[in-house]
Parts: sequence; C-alpha cells; structure tokens
Amino acid sequence: MLQKIRVMLFLAWRSIQRGGRAGLMLNIVIIALVFTNMLLLPSIITGAVELFNEQTVDYQTSDILISPREDDRYIADVDTLLAKINRIPGVHRASARFAMGGTLIYKGKTVSVPVTAFYPRDEVEVTLINTKMKSGTFLSSGDTGEILLGNFVAGSEDESEDFFASLGGVRVGDSITVNFENGVSREYRVKGIFQTKSYTVDYMVFLPWEEMEEIIGHENTLATEVLVKTDEGVDLDVVKMRILSFGVGEKVKTWKDVLSGLVEESIESFNIINQISMLVSLVIAVVVIFVIITIKAVHQRREIGILKAIGIDQDIVIGSYVTQVLFICLLGTILGFIISQVLMIYFNAYPLEFPDGNVVPVFEYVTMLENTALLFVASAAAGYVPAWRIARQNILDAIRGQA
Repeated sequence: MLQKIRVMLFLAWRSIQRGGRAGLMLNIVIIALVFTNMLLLPSIITGAVELFNEQTVDYQTSDILISPREDDRYIADVDTLLAKINRIPGVHRASARFAMGGTLIYKGKTVSVPVTAFYPRDEVEVTLINTKMKSGTFLSSGDTGEILLGNFVAGSEDESEDFFASLGGVRVGDSITVNFENGVSREYRVKGIFQTKSYTVDYMVFLPWEEMEEIIGHENTLATEVLVKTDEGVDLDVVKMRILSFGVGEKVKTWKDVLSGLVEESIESFNIINQISMLVSLVIAVVVIFVIITIKAVHQRREIGILKAIGIDQDIVIGSYVTQVLFICLLGTILGFIISQVLMIYFNAYPLEFPDGNVVPVFEYVTMLENTALLFVASAAAGYVPAWRIARQNILDAIRGQA
C-alpha cells in the first residue's frame, strides 16, 4: 500500500513539474479567489449581525432589559425597583424609561412617535446615545423646555433623503410643538439631534424625567422599561438570575433574549443567500478543476496507456491526478487565506459603509475550515471523474491516442 502511495505521489509530482508554471499559477489563483469568495459573503453577514447586536446593546436595550409583567402596561414603583437593582452584584447602573404617545409639529410637518423620558444622569451610564450627537448637546438633569430628537425625526429639508416621515429639517435651537396623548400641549426648544445609524433608535424622541412629570401633572412612579448595564466581563445570565432572585417579578431578559427570534429569522434569510453564493463558488471550482484535468488527461492519454502497459494500476494513475488537484487546491486555499487576512486588515481600517452603520466583515476560522473541507471534497470529485474516464480506456486505444 505504501509503495502504491509513493508511486502515485511521484507520478503526480512529475506531471506538475512538466506542466507550465503559468498555467499552474493561474489555477492556484482561481482556487484562491473561489475560496475568498466563499468567505467574503458570510463574513459580511456576520459583521452586519454583530453591528446590529452592538447597536441594540449600546443604544436600545443595554445588557439587560426589564419590561412590565404580563398584561401590565407599566412597571410600578420604579424608584424602589431601581434602588433594588443597583444594589445587585454585577450591576453597573439601571435607568428607567417612561414613554407617552405624542405628535410633534414643526412648520406644518407632523410626526407621531412615543416621547420617552429618562433620568439623563442614569441614561449616560447605560447607553451611548450621548456619544452620538450629530448636533447640539445631550440632555441634562433639570433641563426644562428642551427636547432631544433622533436624526430621522428631525429629518432633512429634502424629503427624498428621509427614510420615514419627518419634521422636514429641524435644527438645534428650533422650537417645535408636542401634543401629548393626555391632551397636554407644550412647546420645546431642540437641544440636540443624535444619530446612531440604528433605524429604531434614530426615530426616537427624549425628554428629561422631570419634564415628563410636568406633563403628567404629578410625580411619576411608573416606567415602561428599565435598562440595566452590567459590569464588564460578568455573565449576563448570572446577573439576570440574581435580579429574579431579588424578588423582581417583571420580565427580565438579556439583550440576547430580546433579539433571539428577530436575529434568528434574519440570519436564516442571510444563510439562504450565503448558501446560494457558496454553491455558485463550488460550481465554479468544480468546473475549473474538471476542465483542467480533462484537458490534461486527454493530452496524456498515450502516457496513461504506457503506464498501464508496464503494470501501473489504474487506481494509481487516477490517484496521481487527484493528488495534483489536491495540491493545487492546497496552494489555492493558502493563498486565499492570505488574501482574506489582507482583506481583514483593510476592512478594519476602512469598514463597509452601510446605511445602518459601518460594517467590518468578520472572518471566522470555523467557517474557513468548513469551506476548506468543502472545496477539497468538490475539487477531488471534479478531478476524479475525468481521470477515471481516461484511465479506464483500453491500453491499446490509449497508446494509439484514440478516444
């Protein structure tokens, strides 16, 4: 058996040596590009998913989200709840939010969105919205008569540039009217406009908690949600269980729990596209390898006949061609890996600019190994078939060069 393997490797190496270097390099480059293409789309998808996750944690839910109990609209006695949560080991800070429906009016333009109140000193500890100010400044405790708008709410003067209904180009310092669902109407000065590039967050409007209490007409002890920021490095599930063990009866979910269904559906859709792209790449690789080996085997038909005539087994001849294919595939995947590393460095410096943020493709080594295995199997099969068709010919026909 060992002797057969040595003969097979010798024949493969001699065939590669006699082949043209330019053709060999071209084949290696083609396999490298196929390998890179198999990695690129899933890496972009992974990067987009990670961006969505980061935006959700940084601007929308923080690490843990507490929402009202089943069939309840609000979280009651929120001050007591905040004091309890802030004492739990692993919790950095908790921030309560209270949302009330409102209609914003500016120069005849109207936008109906929930107006959310929070304590600014708590909010800056649990989200990063304050770091994404497009213009103006973030809210401060004690602000009165001032409001914070998302970029999509403020909009632009050119309506074709807006994704949603907007106020048509509100700027910092402008005054807008807000009609709340409880019948109260107030005029506010726009203190700041933020832009996180999250479609959900950038269509939000914020007020200080004290201002919302003025709208309600009394001290507010209710909340629609509580965002919890945990200490760096702690296990979110552990902190979640601690919160529940402290007698919190509201719904407690980590950001992964919140996004589980939505992200899984999105990933499933992306995976379909990814599988189609991978199939096309494999087909390209199979076709290229098949053509290469077919042409090579046809040109070497007489040599194959002579090898069989002197006693070389058909399996050894076929194996020599498959070995050549695997050698080309090995060098191609190595070159493809180098290309992917170069792309990784490039995209980290210059991310892909998407409407919802800058995406940095994530090249996962597990995916690389899976794609390498698929490429080797497909290439081996593509090389085996033409070699088998030529090698099984009658010895005399092969020596004469007859098809």
